[in-house]
Amino acid sequence: MKPSRFSEEQIIGMLKEQEAGSKTADICRKYGISAATFYKFKGKYGGMDVSDARRLKALEDENARLKKLLAEQMLDNAILKDVASKKW
Repeated sequence: MKPSRFSEEQIIGMLKEQEAGSKTADICRKYGISAATFYKFKGKYGGMDVSDARRLKALEDENARLKKLLAEQMLDNAILKDVASKKW
């Protein structure tokens, strides 16, 4: 997936601007994003503080690392089962 060109702090700042009363179209034009992107950000980061967003990012990174380790372990296990099932 392509990384966002905005940091979590910037995204939360955009959402705070909209909550403060600015129009969504004005915010989208100001930051050069589409309305769909804005609402995607709102769905993911809506109601969060910067510390919450940082914690979410850390958890997502850890989850990706653990998924990779699990996939490698399952591959090793399948290879060992394949070798053990052969008759020598």
